[in-house]
Amino acid sequence: MTSNEPVAPETKGVATILLSTLDLGPEIVGMAGRQLRMRRVTIEPGGVFGPIHDHQDRPGIVYILQGTITDHRNGVATDYGPGVGWPEDRNTTHWLENRGMIPAVEISVDIVKNE
Repeated sequence: MTSNEPVAPETKGVATILLSTLDLGPEIVGMAGRQLRMRRVTIEPGGVFGPIHDHQDRPGIVYILQGTITDHRNGVATDYGPGVGWPEDRNTTHWLENRGMIPAVEISVDIVKNE
C-alpha cells in the first residue's frame, strides 16, 4: 500500500532536557491529569527531530535560543530562529531538522498528560 504521507527521517542528534513541570489539575478546572511542561531541546547540525508527528491533545509553543530549525509541514519547509518559533496546535503534523552549522537550541513549552 502506498501513501501520500511525507516520510521523515528518524530522530538523530537530538538531546532533550526537562526543565520544569506544573500540575495543572489544581490550577485550572477541567485540567486534571495534565501538566505544563518546559524542555530545552538541542538539535545538532544535521540532526532530525522526527519522525513526522502530530500535536493532537498536546498543544505547545517554541522559542529558539540559538541557531535555525527547519519545520517541515504540509510539504513546506520553514526556517525559524533565533526568536519565536512555530505554533504546535491540533492541526500541526510536522518534523524538524537542523540544516545549519551550529547546534540549534529551543525552549519548548507544551501541555501534556501527566507522566
